[in-house]
Amino acid sequence: MDIVYIRDLRIETIIGIYDWEREVKQTVSLDLEMAHDIRRAAQTDDIQYALNYKSIAKRLIAFIEQSEFLLVERMAEEVAGIVCKEFSVPWLKLRVSKPGALRGSQDVGIIIERGERS
Repeated sequence: MDIVYIRDLRIETIIGIYDWEREVKQTVSLDLEMAHDIRRAAQTDDIQYALNYKSIAKRLIAFIEQSEFLLVERMAEEVAGIVCKEFSVPWLKLRVSKPGALRGSQDVGIIIERGERS
């Protein structure tokens, strides 16, 4: 299976368990690797057969900007569900990070995989 990816999609949102985190927006960064057979899109040069990463990014930005999750784990599960169900993605590797959340580190976060890779 081929991979369509989005790297470092930065979104402002309320995220975190501490009181101060519930009052200010923070940046989260998403990296997505999504399984998709690109052969038909390549043969026809037709967007209708491609995995539309712009549509995926717009959907995730709208969703995350309106969310107020406590944990990145919950956010990751919700994002994975949206991508897999709404965009018919059979396999997804997702990295969600909070840049600057831990002093002395560039970022912290999680990586999950959902679905089956062909």
